Amino acid sequence: MSLTLFSNARIVDGTASEPSAPMHVLVENDRIREVSESRIASEHARVIDLNGGTLMPGLIDCHVHVVAGLVNLGQNAMLPDVLVAFHAARIMKGMLARGFTTVRDVGGATFALADAVNQGLVEGPRLIVCGKALSQTGGHADFRGNYDNRDPEYQTRRLGALGRICDGVEACRHAARDEIRQGAQFIKIMANGGVASPTDPIAFLGFSNDEIRAIVEEARNAQTYVSAHLYTDEAISRAVELGVRSVEHANLIEDKTAALMKERGAIACPTLVTYEALKNEGASLGLPAASVAKIDDVRLRGIESLDIMRRAGVTMAFGTDLLGEMHRHQSEEFVIRGRVLAAAEVIRSATVDAAELIGMPGQIGTVSPGAYADLIVVEGNPLADLSLLTGQGRHMPLIMKGGQFIKNELNH
Repeated sequence: MSLTLFSNARIVDGTASEPSAPMHVLVENDRIREVSESRIASEHARVIDLNGGTLMPGLIDCHVHVVAGLVNLGQNAMLPDVLVAFHAARIMKGMLARGFTTVRDVGGATFALADAVNQGLVEGPRLIVCGKALSQTGGHADFRGNYDNRDPEYQTRRLGALGRICDGVEACRHAARDEIRQGAQFIKIMANGGVASPTDPIAFLGFSNDEIRAIVEEARNAQTYVSAHLYTDEAISRAVELGVRSVEHANLIEDKTAALMKERGAIACPTLVTYEALKNEGASLGLPAASVAKIDDVRLRGIESLDIMRRAGVTMAFGTDLLGEMHRHQSEEFVIRGRVLAAAEVIRSATVDAAELIGMPGQIGTVSPGAYADLIVVEGNPLADLSLLTGQGRHMPLIMKGGQFIKNELNH
């Protein structure tokens, strides 16, 4: 049995605007056993006295693509699986070093990759997967372009492909069932045009109403939910009406649709940092010209969308959606959101609210008894300075995932 006691820790988890009073947190094996304002007696525990320092739950990113080693996703889909896997291992190790102990992959990563993390074969965050995202022909996961007439199945089973193509109600049902059979923990659909794909302008609607209804039904039958790639107000409203629970991006949302999201209990997952990174670095890292031309269509409304959803009371989880070498910007999403949201709200998006979206409330994103012992120590108070969560983890002298030390520079 492994016991670790964190003493004199001020907890910051996004549920309050100030750090807690000094607390004591006892970790037993992979779980938090006790949290108390009073000292905890445990003669066999390894004691780490934080002397009033900040203790946080491990961070959660609800929108990643760990198999996206290249910015050009069409090229990424053609890489050999083994090369994609090694790219993914490097990307996940970097995420863990930034304090992200859980990530939700919304297109590409397979159950086998998550299993490799669970078995300790790869060092990375806890990985929640949807398998391949579902796309109609010519949709956001169809990277064939105007002159590529290969059968779309050529990419379906490639690890580097973010999605698979399905057209028609029965094909959509089959694809959803097949991803769930292969270990998908939720279903992702491409219900709007996108930046990175070649033949779908942003305003395009993906899938018919009946196709989306069928996918939502299959997800519900499997006791899970549907996440959807969405930008435009029309597309968001339609998807939420049809039962989509997780609204990715939402850059072009309007007030009425935000109110609908609140009413239906849909959760947003904005990803503002990716548009800044694509604008600054996309072309130089291989993003096709047709995609570069679409960036500002969504980038310029990003900050406003946060304010619209905040006013409507929409729950917003933390997401980044970065590709290739731009993954290093992951933590900068905190600072971007902090321009319009209170620091506590931003931190909550990567803790309590992210756990709610993933379906693991009380298990991750919290420092409370029974939760996984996913913990980070931060130098300083991130409620006063969100940039303390950036810098590739340099302000995090200690990172723990499931009771195991990933990093410990405290010399205890």
